[in-house]
Amino acid sequence: QVQLVESGGELVQVGDSLRLSCAVSRFTFSNYRMGWFRQAPGKEREFVSGVDWSGAYKYYGDSVKGRFTISRDNAKNSVALQMNSLKPEDTAVYYCAATRGYGHIKRMSSYNYWGQGTQVTVSS
Repeated sequence: QVQLVESGGELVQVGDSLRLSCAVSRFTFSNYRMGWFRQAPGKEREFVSGVDWSGAYKYYGDSVKGRFTISRDNAKNSVALQMNSLKPEDTAVYYCAATRGYGHIKRMSSYNYWGQGTQVTVSS
């Protein structure tokens, strides 16, 4: 079946950088827009970033604009999230997701497939 596997989460210090990766398999990657969401303890899952099929159009949540960068490599069936200037409020489980349709890229309901998540902890 479809697999999305996130990696790269770890414990870091305030101001550090971290790169998350998501490897996908068993579907035609270039047919899907990709997104990153996160969920902190006791909070709802929220949109972090999204990218269109080719990587030309990128979208960010307000809290991460200017600090995070999304990228995709259709040849390698992967999407990455470069996170810089990390803050304690960035602490969350980060999820990779894929959407085949044309729904709003920032809405969870638009996504067809989800990974299991990777934990990012930013310590002060």
